Amino acid sequence: MPSEHPNNPLHGITLAMILEQLVAQVGWEELGRVIPIRCFTYDPSIKSSLTFLRKTPWARAKVEALYLDRMNSE
Repeated sequence: MPSEHPNNPLHGITLAMILEQLVAQVGWEELGRVIPIRCFTYDPSIKSSLTFLRKTPWARAKVEALYLDRMNSE
């Protein structure tokens, strides 16, 4: 049976999984430097960042793009 989303590399990966992996790999400081948004630079947490990213499509797109870049470079 063919996959329903063959061209979507993020299919099956939640935003929480993406964020947790990025924080584990680069840390909040580097994440805030690369994507300068307040939820990464001031008192960062997974919960507050997920809340912001779910409401802000442009920020979510940047996080997803960074995740894909990091996964492709490994």
